[in-house]
Amino acid sequence: MKKTSYFGEIKRIKYEGPDSDNPLAFKYYNPKRRIAGKTMEQHLKFAVAYWHTLKGTGGDPFGGPAYVRPWDAATNPLDQARQTMDAAFEFITKLGARYWCFHDRDIAPEGESIAQTNKSLDTIVEQAAALQKATGVKLLWGTANLFGHPRYTHGAATNPDPLVFAYAAAQIRRAMDATVALGGTGYVFWGGREGYAALINTDMKQERRQFARMLQMAVAYGQKIGFKGRFFIEPKPKEPTTHQYDFDAATVLGFLREFDLMDHFDINIEANHATLATHSFTHELQVAADADKLGSIDINRGDQTVGWDTDQFPTNLYDAIDAMRIVLKQGGLKYGGLNFDAKLRRGSFDLEDLFHAHIGGMDTFARGLVIADALRKDKRLDQFLRQRYAGFRRGVGKDIMDGKMTLAKLETYAATKGEPQRISGRVEMLENILNDVITRQ
Repeated sequence: MKKTSYFGEIKRIKYEGPDSDNPLAFKYYNPKRRIAGKTMEQHLKFAVAYWHTLKGTGGDPFGGPAYVRPWDAATNPLDQARQTMDAAFEFITKLGARYWCFHDRDIAPEGESIAQTNKSLDTIVEQAAALQKATGVKLLWGTANLFGHPRYTHGAATNPDPLVFAYAAAQIRRAMDATVALGGTGYVFWGGREGYAALINTDMKQERRQFARMLQMAVAYGQKIGFKGRFFIEPKPKEPTTHQYDFDAATVLGFLREFDLMDHFDINIEANHATLATHSFTHELQVAADADKLGSIDINRGDQTVGWDTDQFPTNLYDAIDAMRIVLKQGGLKYGGLNFDAKLRRGSFDLEDLFHAHIGGMDTFARGLVIADALRKDKRLDQFLRQRYAGFRRGVGKDIMDGKMTLAKLETYAATKGEPQRISGRVEMLENILNDVITRQ
C-alpha cells in the first residue's frame, strides 16, 4: 500500500542564496556553512512545534477552528494521531529541520482511563521512534499538557485537590518516559494554569510549595529512569490566570533558589512571553544567561498592540541578532535549541503557508547568527562595554567588588574626590555601529 503524502507537491526546501526569488527556498539558512567553528545547523537547532504546526486550528479568542488538515480526516482518535505523526515527519524532513518538540496530548489522545491513555501514548511513541530512526530527525524536548483538560481549571501541581495533583503527576511521569524513549535532551515545565485568578480564595504559599514538590518529584523520577538531559521551566505571564507563578525569568530564578532546584533546572525563554511580561525578548534572555541558566529558546514574536499570546513567526532581525549574540557568548545551547512555538495567522490556511512561515523564521535567525558573529569579530560593542565598567576592575572599584570597602570608607573617598564627571552612554552611536555591521553582511 502506497504511503500517503500530505505535502506531495512541495519538494525538500534547499538553500539557494539571497539572490533567489523562489519563495520555497532558503535565502540565508545554509545548514553546512561554518560560523564560529560550527555549522549553522549545529548552532541553530531548529525544532518544529508539534502543537502549533500539526495541531493548530487557526482559532483565536474571537473565533473557532478555521483550518482543514488532511491528517485530521480519520474519525478514530488514535488513527488520527498516527496520521498526524506521519504528516509531522514528512513536513519536518521536507523543511530540513533536525528537531521537533511535543506536548503529550498533541501526539496521543486522552482515553477514558489513565491506562487507556498510556497505551495510546506508548503506541504513538513507538511510531515516532521508528520515524526518527528512518529520517534522522531528533526530539529536542517533551512536556505534558497540564492546562487543557477541565480537571486543570484550578491548576495542576497548584490545584487544591490532591487527586488533580496525582493526575498531573501521572501525566508528567509518562511524558518523561516518552521523552527518554525518544532521546530528548530536555523536558519542559510550562505552567499554563499554575497561578491564581483571585487571592481571596488562594493560599499562595501552599500552592507554590506544591509546585516545588512536583518539580522535586520529577527530578527524582528523572534520575530513576536515567534521564541524561536537562529540565527547563518556561516563564509564562498573565494568561490564562491573573497571576502566573512563573511570571518571568527573574521570578523563576527566585523560585528555583528558594526551593533548592537550581542544580537541576535551566530556563526556556519565549519571545512572546517576554513581551507579555512587559520585558523585551533580549532582557529575558540576558537575565537567564547572566545566571548561567539559559537552556533553550522558543522563537516567535507577539503583537504588542494586543494583550494575548499571538505566537507569530519570528521575522524581527534585531531580536534574532540579540538572541544569537547571547547564545554565541555562552557557547551555545547544549540541551536545548530554537523551538518554533509559533502559529500561522488565521487567514493563512494553506499547507504551503506552513513552509513559508518556517522558512522565514529560519532565514531570520540564520541572518541573526551571521551578524552576531560579525559583531563578535568587530569588537566595538564589546570594547565599549568593557571600557564603560573599567573603573570596577581597578582601584577603589575593584576594592568594592572584592568586599574590601565599607560605607564609611566610601564616604571618605567620595568626599576627597568631589562631584563625579558625567559620561555619555553613547546609545545612538552604538545603535549606528549595529546598523553599520548589519548593512555589511
